[in-house]
Amino acid sequence: MDPRLYYREATVTGANPIELVVRLYEQIIEDLRQAIRALEEKKVELRTTKINHSILVIGYLESALKFAEDGPAARNLRTFYRTLRANLAEAQFRQSKEILARQITDLLALREAWISVERSQLTSVDAQEVAANPLAPQMGTASLEWNG
Repeated sequence: MDPRLYYREATVTGANPIELVVRLYEQIIEDLRQAIRALEEKKVELRTTKINHSILVIGYLESALKFAEDGPAARNLRTFYRTLRANLAEAQFRQSKEILARQITDLLALREAWISVERSQLTSVDAQEVAANPLAPQMGTASLEWNG
């Protein structure tokens, strides 16, 4: 088995929903970086494959939005995903590294926003756990230090 594939599968198995979104953004970013390289190397088929895969992942992200809760965040993300897909189609048609690079920049910014959300949730969960059981952090530390 390919070690990279094994690593991806292992990290996704234990991931929470926000981690999965971050991983999907990373996949799109990597696809677009490879599409830029393919464009530079005049590998039309590879460029097309990578852009198409990006569009597929974007469609998956959009389909995962909670339409029932259709709040402003879901509407903004839906608009972002649709614009991103349109821009990728334009980049493919125009064979534009610049358009692809702008999409990568936008995705990196949004990826960082998701990571911030994840950190704030983890901090909130940690605070709740400490409030519920103030001895838990010390007990965890002690068990790590024990060499029995």
